[in-house]
Amino acid sequence: QVQLVESGGGLVQAGGSLRLSCAASGDTFSRYGMGWIRQAPGKEREFVAAIDRSGGVTYYADSVKGRFTISRDNARNTMYLQMNSLKPEDAALYYCAAQPYYKGTYFTIDDYDYWGQGTQVTVSS
Repeated sequence: QVQLVESGGGLVQAGGSLRLSCAASGDTFSRYGMGWIRQAPGKEREFVAAIDRSGGVTYYADSVKGRFTISRDNARNTMYLQMNSLKPEDAALYYCAAQPYYKGTYFTIDDYDYWGQGTQVTVSS
């Protein structure tokens, strides 16, 4: 099974940018559909973005469309989330997650079998 480790979180002012990374190990990375899911304090986890195994198809939550870009490098076993024009409401713990076989969607937490420990994003206003 795959192990996932996120990095790149931190404190940024509103309007700023961050790039999150998710490093995978333990299995063939290109077998997995991948997603970013976030959880703010007191709220449920919510879908942010997803990418298929080849990196050719991407999906975004409406709240981040046009500001965030998901990508992956299967040769480096790494997925990325470029976050631009950050808003205070983007502050959350960001998880990367892996889907070992296609389940029809990428949009719910039940669509993913493997999770990282999360990286914190804080946005000051």
